[in-house]
Amino acid sequence: MSTVADRDTAFLDGIRRIADEIAAPNAAAVDHDARFPSEAVAALKEQRALSALVPTELGGEGLGLRTVAAACFELGRRCGATAMVYAMHQIQVATLVRHLEPGSWHEQYLRDLVAQQRLIASVTSEVGTGGDMGRSIAAVTPAADGTVTFEKQAPTVSYGAFADDLLTTLRRGPEADGGDQVAVLTRADQVQLEQTGTWDPLGMRGTCSPGYVVRATFAPEQVLAAPFPTIAAETMVPVSHLLWAHLWLGIATDAFDRARSFVRAAARQKPGEPVPAAVRLSHVMSELSLLRAEVRSALDEFLEADAADDRARLSTMAAALRFNNLKIAASEQAPRVCQGAMGVCGIVGFKNDTPFSIGRHLRDTMSACLMVANERIHQTNAGLLLIAKDV
Repeated sequence: MSTVADRDTAFLDGIRRIADEIAAPNAAAVDHDARFPSEAVAALKEQRALSALVPTELGGEGLGLRTVAAACFELGRRCGATAMVYAMHQIQVATLVRHLEPGSWHEQYLRDLVAQQRLIASVTSEVGTGGDMGRSIAAVTPAADGTVTFEKQAPTVSYGAFADDLLTTLRRGPEADGGDQVAVLTRADQVQLEQTGTWDPLGMRGTCSPGYVVRATFAPEQVLAAPFPTIAAETMVPVSHLLWAHLWLGIATDAFDRARSFVRAAARQKPGEPVPAAVRLSHVMSELSLLRAEVRSALDEFLEADAADDRARLSTMAAALRFNNLKIAASEQAPRVCQGAMGVCGIVGFKNDTPFSIGRHLRDTMSACLMVANERIHQTNAGLLLIAKDV
């Protein structure tokens, strides 16, 4: 009989194989062509990795967040776009699983996700809200035939054209306040996507995230019962920051590994002689160690609250500050590590066609500060710090 540890090990072994044998060989083309990492995502589906967080009683793998975070790290080491697609999908799955009502429409949906390995994208950002995920303009709108509809203008929808389903934040109804939000899960055949922009960014090019006008017609039971502010505090915000931070750590770790390989190659060429780049590498290692410690400690704190069945702890101001600070720290530290690694490698790190190239790593991590803009998070933190008693 296999143990939980055996299942985790087998799962991560499969993830590493996908990362090394499929994601890595395609990473340059995914980046150059700004195309969806279809080969790696197909392999993840074949491994049933998209249902990793779904409980076993619903047919899923029943793995924990620590294991999924480790998978994001491993994928990040080989292809940042693949890791981001996987992380964002798992954020939506975690939302559904952690706020599931027994016997609901969403319970059957999760069974379908397991059987069909359906890929979920999110539509949380909205034109006109100033980047505030806690406020919506689009609303759940009743139709005459008993269905409900919405139309939402989203500045970005990551891999929206490749997703099977969408999880969208909306006002509860046409008369609801902007902060009275719900989350809605719609299938692709219920949705129309009208692309409103192009996608030719600096980094994370394979996430394919142009803007869309999203229109949908669906059944009322597809609205999650839990209010979105609860979902955001207990799941979406902390899990987003944790999984993103793990994949950024993966990218930074590979950048460091490339720099270390460069230094070792230089040392072999002149045995016994000092290697000046080794000192710079030591500085980069210190930066990477700080990033690793921050990411791991935040995950431990989240899982400690979960193990104690104390989700209320995640809704405190102290918890909001903790996970906001994780996002800020990781998104700033990861590109710093990559830039330091490029400094170690010099021109061969700067060039795109060498084994020591760091360019893609640096560009991908530079997107981190924009995924929920750090300045907006600082503004939120500033308000919390004025009233929070324990931080």
